[in-house]
Amino acid sequence: MNRALFLTLLISFTLPILAQNQPVYAELSADEQLSLVGILLPDLIERFGSPRSVIAERGYEVWQDDVVFQYNGADFYIYRDRIWQIKFASTQGVSNGEPKAAVLLALGNNAEDRGDHILMPLTSKNWPLMLRVNFSDIGRVAAIFIYRPDF
Repeated sequence: MNRALFLTLLISFTLPILAQNQPVYAELSADEQLSLVGILLPDLIERFGSPRSVIAERGYEVWQDDVVFQYNGADFYIYRDRIWQIKFASTQGVSNGEPKAAVLLALGNNAEDRGDHILMPLTSKNWPLMLRVNFSDIGRVAAIFIYRPDF
């Protein structure tokens, strides 16, 4: 096999793999991230491709069970055929692992400190949205969710 053909094949197979390592929202603005809540499942797959994995997540009640599509940097929670919640590794100026004081500073006066988590309403074009930041026992960000509180 000649060298040019080998390099062409190597690049064509390697670039999609490298792209999958980037967070799905890496080039999205904050407004675009918010607009992902409520999209249809086929639109999610068309936009980001097949998920890295699909899991079931048990809620406190049986009716709260979710199917979750996991991508790099974001987990999409599905209700029927729509995304109702997204778990981000980083969004709205907040990232996993940050201390609570930094989160409160980044979110400003609209953030409501509830001890083990912070809640903050978000402005959306279509429906009410909420930001929830959960903290670990040592006061570091453990999870970041944007969700529809009306679900």
